[in-house]
Amino acid sequence: MTDTPPDVITLSGVVVVVLVNYLREHQAWGWMRMVQGPSALKDTPGLCFAKVMGSGHGGGFGLRPSASHQGLIAMFAHAEQAHAFLNGAHVKAMHQRAGDFWSGMLEVLSARGQWDGQAWGATPGTQLGTWVRAANDEESPRPLAALTRASIRPAKAMAFWRNAPAAQNALHTAPGCTLAMGLGEAPLVRQCTFSLWKDTPSMLAYAHQGAHQQAIEAAYRHGYFSESLFVRMRLLAHHGHWPAPMAPPEVAEDPPPPDRTEQRVHG
Repeated sequence: MTDTPPDVITLSGVVVVVLVNYLREHQAWGWMRMVQGPSALKDTPGLCFAKVMGSGHGGGFGLRPSASHQGLIAMFAHAEQAHAFLNGAHVKAMHQRAGDFWSGMLEVLSARGQWDGQAWGATPGTQLGTWVRAANDEESPRPLAALTRASIRPAKAMAFWRNAPAAQNALHTAPGCTLAMGLGEAPLVRQCTFSLWKDTPSMLAYAHQGAHQQAIEAAYRHGYFSESLFVRMRLLAHHGHWPAPMAPPEVAEDPPPPDRTEQRVHG
């Protein structure tokens, strides 16, 4: 599903998501990656779009910033270029300095809205290459992902954050949600959420009822956003470990050690 004005550029490709929780001794190194931002990736083959973002305390969604949690979201023209990036020196350096690490390669199923004035389109099969088999294998449902981001009007920021906690707490305990992280390009006003789901019914149940639905209705009713994007994706491959969102990060139990084995999903 797309809702794109004819004069807006639409990006299509394979999405890469990298989540890290840097070890204390490497937090300064991580902050330098934030300062460099996407400019450090400008010569990466096939790169169409990139954002380097911070997070809330514990990787959550609150106003208190995290000194160690960061996320990278990028889009590549072809799956093989995305795969090469995930196995390249930049991501390897992030992984080596992280206590918790997760990376995923995803195809876009549908998108609505814009990010920096650009819309996202569904990933064509021609951009998946050798990953087409994984994308078309429906014998066993593969994990789905949701990406939401918004530029919040400064005058509406406090009203937005009054609605946010209930929706965020609901995400931590939503049935079928296996991963969730709050991200941001700028404090208070440029926010993003990435979440991973076992199946479509679980994702829709959270999106269309309860606190999240009320928050979205309030956002559109009161015009909180100057720009927003909602993307549904399907996982092609993932690597590493991220603590499950079973409780707010402040009280979550210590996670098991990272899984260093790459997993390619074929259904």
